[in-house]
Amino acid sequence: MLILAAILGILIYGIVAATWGTFNPTLGFTNAQIGTIATAQAIGLVVASISVGPLIDLKGKKIALVGGLALISISFWLLPFAGGDFTLVLLALALLGLGGGIVVTGANALVSDVSESRRGSMLNILNLFFGLGGLITPFVTANILGGSAVRMCYVAAVLATIALIVNIVTPMPKPTGERGFKASEIGSVVGRPALYMLALFLFLYIACEVGVWNWLALYLIRERGLDRSTAFNILALGFALGLLVGRLAISRILINVSALSVTLGASVAMAITTFAMLQVASPSAAWVVVFCAGMAMAPIFPTTLALVGDAFPRMTATAMGIVITCGWLGLAVSSPIIGSVSKNLGTALLLIPGFSVIMILVNLALRPLLRGLPTNAAIPVRIDDTKWLYPLVGGVAGAVVGYLTRPSGMLGGQLPFGAVITRGGSLQGLDEVLVPLARQSFNQMAAGTIAGAMLGGVAGAILRRMNPAKPRPQ
Repeated sequence: MLILAAILGILIYGIVAATWGTFNPTLGFTNAQIGTIATAQAIGLVVASISVGPLIDLKGKKIALVGGLALISISFWLLPFAGGDFTLVLLALALLGLGGGIVVTGANALVSDVSESRRGSMLNILNLFFGLGGLITPFVTANILGGSAVRMCYVAAVLATIALIVNIVTPMPKPTGERGFKASEIGSVVGRPALYMLALFLFLYIACEVGVWNWLALYLIRERGLDRSTAFNILALGFALGLLVGRLAISRILINVSALSVTLGASVAMAITTFAMLQVASPSAAWVVVFCAGMAMAPIFPTTLALVGDAFPRMTATAMGIVITCGWLGLAVSSPIIGSVSKNLGTALLLIPGFSVIMILVNLALRPLLRGLPTNAAIPVRIDDTKWLYPLVGGVAGAVVGYLTRPSGMLGGQLPFGAVITRGGSLQGLDEVLVPLARQSFNQMAAGTIAGAMLGGVAGAILRRMNPAKPRPQ
């Protein structure tokens, strides 16, 4: 139950991260107003990251998770009633940020209690569900709810309420009753330049990631002329799926590469792919490039936090709290800049590849400050701990490919997701002539799922042979 409670919390946080980018194209606000609302959400995240640590130490993880999920639930129920009221939307997003910041900290802290010997593996698995939540939000909005972000808010509200109930009934470890912060030792943390460089690196990264979450769909709709469903699908099946696949695959492929090299390569790839996504015009090309951008960004957040843990073995929580807080400030800064720097979103979003280039420079500056760290300490995932995820991710990827390549009708159009997943059961009247096409599309999607799961299983088996698991310490 502990793992389920934490997974549901992180899943809901993934939905929270994708909510504003899915919701804002439906409101008709100006870019400056959209940026201001995103800043309110960021302020909520910053306040939560600063305050929730002592709360967890003194009162326990249960009160943090329950309180955070309650705030998220209230916000999701409030958003549909806010309509175009700027003040109400601002309030709802601030509550969403506050609740999200509490939940992400509490869920990660809860999983850390499950098994110290498997902490790295469990945290990596847990944060895969962040990507899943980010994928669900725009995909369901585009393909099941007819592009209605209001309906998605109701779905998210129900899911958040279920997660809240699960966390209420789940027994959790009692609080330690001790404060994690010790003033006598703070000098050993804040006196090191490496802390500020790592904080700057995460600041730049989160500014880039949230820039994609909050602005990409709006850019594709306003600047590229795509319809909402196509734009949301590119966000879901491109960026979110790239993060999901990347956090599983890249961390394993690069298991023997140093953390600084991982983040350097990812920063270079970010600069290239985020610039390219602003240059392509066709939806298919945009999907490919945005997926690659998600893959490039995937390892940076967990690898950076692992670097913090390696660099600060004492007062690790304090160091991580400072770095993560600076990361949320990246969200607070980037959205207002993007919203106000130019009326042309394509020009404003050049901030993302620009920040990626600065990340490369910061990474190079970090190297002499972190000399002597273990070369592979930053990605402590064991393949045998995650072998079940390879068929799962392969199956999801195969289903996506099968869905995107489903056959077209005589008039050249593809059936929507609702008709495909029900095998034509939702078709009525004259549309019933398309039932055979719906069944063919469903069969292709199912075949893609099976083939993807088999390929994922084979890939996992190959990687296990290449990196055999070492015996666990007794």
